[in-house]
Amino acid sequence: MSQIKFPDFVSRLLAIYFFCISVSVFSQNANTVSVSGEVTTPLNLTVQDLSGFKQISHKVKDRDGKEHEFKGVALIEVFEKAGVTTGSKLRGENLAKYALIKAADGYEVIYSLPEIDPEFTDQVIILATEKDGQPLPNGEGPFRIITPNDKKQARWIREVRSIKIVFAKD
Repeated sequence: MSQIKFPDFVSRLLAIYFFCISVSVFSQNANTVSVSGEVTTPLNLTVQDLSGFKQISHKVKDRDGKEHEFKGVALIEVFEKAGVTTGSKLRGENLAKYALIKAADGYEVIYSLPEIDPEFTDQVIILATEKDGQPLPNGEGPFRIITPNDKKQARWIREVRSIKIVFAKD
């Protein structure tokens, strides 16, 4: 069996092409947050997409001890857009669903759906896109979860890339 030999410049062009494709895919993933799993409408949202939602803000102390104003979208609104079980349908077996939220570095946190649903809690968790009137800085954004009533900020996940709605299993 003979191998196909490409001229050197063709090999280089192919290498550059595949490098550009991989960078493009990585960049696209870094600038979107996906919502998948037990949803009726899977989503891939950009900061621009979220600007079409009702914007809310929270003034909270970050782990640096300083007060910051985070602005973004109530996580429940994103869930409603994706068709996550909420409101009056969140009962029975649906109470065993949770949101698994993953960051760019592999960090993961979970929230039960009742922790997010306004029919169960007064807390409003936000998917933030801004801090102190500016886009979230590198290493923190473009998406970040802010949970204002948590005593510890371990679930204030930075660089959110995906949210998957999952049924808990034994």
